[in-house]
Amino acid sequence: MSWHALDWTILWPALVAGLLVLLTHVPLGMDVLDRGIVFVDLAIAQVAGLGVILAHGMGIAEQGWGVQLAAVTSALLGAALLTWTERQAAQQHEAFIGVLFVLASSVGILALARNPHGGEHLQDLLVGQILWVTPPQLGVLAAVTALLMFWMWAGGMRRFGRFGFYGVFAVAVTASVQLVGVYLVFSSLIVPALATSAVRPRGRRIGIALALGAVSYAVGLALSALFDLPSGAVVVCTMAVLGLLVRRFAGRQAVVSPSTATRTSS
Repeated sequence: MSWHALDWTILWPALVAGLLVLLTHVPLGMDVLDRGIVFVDLAIAQVAGLGVILAHGMGIAEQGWGVQLAAVTSALLGAALLTWTERQAAQQHEAFIGVLFVLASSVGILALARNPHGGEHLQDLLVGQILWVTPPQLGVLAAVTALLMFWMWAGGMRRFGRFGFYGVFAVAVTASVQLVGVYLVFSSLIVPALATSAVRPRGRRIGIALALGAVSYAVGLALSALFDLPSGAVVVCTMAVLGLLVRRFAGRQAVVSPSTATRTSS
């Protein structure tokens, strides 16, 4: 353990990236739980990652706009496909989501089979490179986050029905998966929403969920720097542990509150 590893110049862009991801992923994660399609984020993230892999295979510059266009186009196509499957077979929709995830993963592996750095690309896609986020990347993520938050606040998702939800979801995941990886995207969506499922009203729930995610990123990044461990994996584990604690406390509060209210009224 080295306290000198806590270099703020390295950690602050990663922390800001995590906070920006949480701003869109926390409310979307709550909608995901309400719809009962928990693994849709993994599927869409994998489809967006497949777009990145195919763009690299075609020789498109890694940090260029071509890769971003390929990723968001792939994610939107995946969103359109899931919109169609939900309409055609609502009861089997979760199964179709799983098939899409496995198919996108398999095609990505095949596309990287002859690439000598294929293993590194897959690891970057899953775990991310949050410690290497640059200020220009943060600027793009901040702009996308602001647009998505305004769109959700203005009721854009409701206006376009099923595809309104999946389309926003696709753009949000595409903007984050290349920076923080598939695992952190999934954790940021599901863990805070699941940990606060008993909290009411929704505004209070979102506030607690955002706080949980922010503390998880801050503590996880600090621990990964201190012990020289992969940042994404440490943040995921930290969020899971803190999420269990918050869920346990929130569950107790939900049980105590009605009895407390009864005693007060009597």
